[in-house]
Amino acid sequence: MDALSEVLSMLRVRSGVSDRFEGCGAWAFSFPAYQHLKFGTVLRGRLYLRMTGLDRLHVIEQGDFYLLTNGQPFCSASVPDCPPLDGPATYQSIRGADGVVRFRGKGATGPVELASGRFVFDNDVTGLLLQHLPPIVHLKAADVSAHALSHVLALLGAETAFAKPGSDVARTSLATLVLVQALRAFIERGDVPDGWLKALSDNKVGAALTLMHGSPQQRWTVESLAANVGMSRTAFASRFRQLVGSAPLDYLHQWRMTIAMSALKQSEEPLLQIAEKIGYLSDTAFSIAFKRTTGVSPGRYRIRHRQEAEVR
Repeated sequence: MDALSEVLSMLRVRSGVSDRFEGCGAWAFSFPAYQHLKFGTVLRGRLYLRMTGLDRLHVIEQGDFYLLTNGQPFCSASVPDCPPLDGPATYQSIRGADGVVRFRGKGATGPVELASGRFVFDNDVTGLLLQHLPPIVHLKAADVSAHALSHVLALLGAETAFAKPGSDVARTSLATLVLVQALRAFIERGDVPDGWLKALSDNKVGAALTLMHGSPQQRWTVESLAANVGMSRTAFASRFRQLVGSAPLDYLHQWRMTIAMSALKQSEEPLLQIAEKIGYLSDTAFSIAFKRTTGVSPGRYRIRHRQEAEVR
């Protein structure tokens, strides 16, 4: 797999389109803090978005797409500064039998139609993805129209318009594809903050990331990675650090520990098997490295997360 696919697979994305909204007149809704990611696309009209802690009012036009990443409360509106209603409570009270939320506010403000949803990651190692994303990823219609994302959003709009047989499966599958295509479009736009997500678009460093993500059990060295992507050791190490923000082997260690944490939480694999999967010759060496990184032993980590899961 490539690095982006590996990370999304590790996060175990659970996605779903939660709402189709159709409103007219003046309205505003406030939404509470959330986990992981929320997304939406304006199918018709114009939407105003404001997030807690950020002064800027974002204007989302028809055909635009947005991804909210910092988990903070936010407000969406058809008119700036309109007093907001409780979003979740209002949506629940007026949702139609077909699943569409329809709201009529005061005044003659034009209609707004939205398809929106949320991505939840079962495996909470979200730092790998979220630390390299701004609080809002706003892809304008011009960005979207020349990208495959536009076709996926068109299908998403069609699937949310009416309740149809198989809608739940179709919406969930489309939402996952929306996330992949939105991240691709964001990367290709070229204004991604420094980090591994930005590095994916670099031919050399992106190839090295794919090698590390695809074969973490290999005894990689800076020299072998550089040779595999056709660079000198010094040039590769410098370029990798510049784009990713860490040294190649430090990044590899972080990825290995991420795999280990996922395996400890999601499986009953023996420690030796996990160790071999990420390139350690013994479970002892793995345990030492894991405790140095996380502050707890692999066994204690597994027990703690199993207990937390039982409580939930």
